[in-house]
Amino acid sequence: MGNLLYILAVILVIGWLIGFIGYNVGGIIHILLVIALISVILRVIQGNKIV
Repeated sequence: MGNLLYILAVILVIGWLIGFIGYNVGGIIHILLVIALISVILRVIQGNKIV
């Protein structure tokens, strides 16, 4: 589950960068960035638990 959160965070950050550099459609791209940051923070808080 931890790897999934990390991959999701990376995809969202890449999407935010593409949207920020290209064309900013409202605040949707920035919401994606916030979700990515929350995912990374949750990953750090949870630590490296092996399930």
